[in-house]
Amino acid sequence: MSTIYQPLPEHPDLDARDPGLLAAVARGEARLTPEQGLALLTGAPLHELGRYADARCRDIHGDTHRTYVIDRNINYTNICTAKCIFCAFKRTAKDHDAYTLEHEQLYEKIAELSAIGGTQILMQGGMNPDLPLDWYLTLLAGIKERFPHIHVHAFSPPEMIEFVNFFNPPGADLIEKTRWVLARLKDAGMDSLPGGGGEIFAPAVRSKIGLGKCTAEAWLQTMYAAHSLGMFTSATMMFGHIEGHADRIHHMSLIRQWQDRAIRDFGTGEVPADVAWDPSVKKQATGGHYTAFISWPFQPDNTALGRLREWPAEGDVEAHGPAFPGDVVAKLDGSGTKDLHPEFGRRLRYAGATEYLRTQATSRLFMDNIYSIGSSWVTMGPHVGQVGLYYGANDMGSVMMEENVVSSAGTTYCLDEAVLCRLIRDAGFVPAQRNNVYDILTVHDGPDAPDLRVKDWSEHRAQRLHIESEKRVAQVTIGASD
Repeated sequence: MSTIYQPLPEHPDLDARDPGLLAAVARGEARLTPEQGLALLTGAPLHELGRYADARCRDIHGDTHRTYVIDRNINYTNICTAKCIFCAFKRTAKDHDAYTLEHEQLYEKIAELSAIGGTQILMQGGMNPDLPLDWYLTLLAGIKERFPHIHVHAFSPPEMIEFVNFFNPPGADLIEKTRWVLARLKDAGMDSLPGGGGEIFAPAVRSKIGLGKCTAEAWLQTMYAAHSLGMFTSATMMFGHIEGHADRIHHMSLIRQWQDRAIRDFGTGEVPADVAWDPSVKKQATGGHYTAFISWPFQPDNTALGRLREWPAEGDVEAHGPAFPGDVVAKLDGSGTKDLHPEFGRRLRYAGATEYLRTQATSRLFMDNIYSIGSSWVTMGPHVGQVGLYYGANDMGSVMMEENVVSSAGTTYCLDEAVLCRLIRDAGFVPAQRNNVYDILTVHDGPDAPDLRVKDWSEHRAQRLHIESEKRVAQVTIGASD
């Protein structure tokens, strides 16, 4: 017997740190309210958050394997119409270092990925108004013709919105127009849609940091259109800048709400009568939906946003009180307005390792209908990424033989497959290579595992396999004593 999907029950009268509530959340039997999520994010001891997030992760993913993927981040153009003040990658067409890669250059990059056993590309770019739709369709068809085994995880909601603006497709509303564009890209060879451009959904924050980028509603509607076509997508959040803590929970809450909607509208719509939605059965909803959530802190180098003063600057507390401006403005329903604090948008609150782990752990507990939580070693470094496996993350992301956007902002950690496997194994898990939908391809539990083949770690260095610029690349070595 089956029943129509219903979200997990909420218990708003219980304190967020009630042991019974947290145990039920960890077992997948209860849902946190936004108020409870905020209370945990800001008030629960870090070790307590980690303990329950780890329990939830183990309930979904088991105790044995933690995963990674071999892919390549290909940024096909850096020409962009947006004016995001957190971005160090964007260029205008007149800049001397502006570029758009030729199709053959892109094929060469994919061939290099395929040669090392890679399974997918993450292909994104700036929003370039000079590229026609046929440029994309021809590129995608060419990729699938040459590399049918490579999963094409491509573009982002902001790019899709600009495609709608550039190509003027038919449709009565944004969802219909976006679906028209997505359907043609999908037919040409696009497999799934990444969650780039999420940043923070709260309008007060988004209007400050993402000039020219789509609204939160447009971002969410684009993902809904992709889900309606059966596509899997991911969701992201960039925090640790001008936002308040409530903005992070509001962001997660919107993703959770739209995931509920996708499961109801595009999945089977039915589950066994004696269980609620269980994300550990990731294909229970056969239609499109979010498969993963990844969050990371803002990287300030070479960005306009990074030039703001950190809170509290001299005289701030005396003039305005101790509360961070973003927290004064932030509301759980996203209704905060910039006029609530005179210094809003003019002060930063960076997120270090502790704040990162708090946010990741909260996301695992709060986002009960999302299958995977990714640990961001790319921004936080390999060892914080490793610790993240005990704060709700089941996945270490990508070996990532190329990355240009985050590295433009000064963060250039680089790991090869052997080092990534060792990080997972040293954390107490068996490393396993996965694909885009989190099917395990190879379990590295034997002597031929990439990390176990290394004879001398003192000589082993993680090499970036493809370097796009003369910027210094941080080479990361995991020594025997680490």
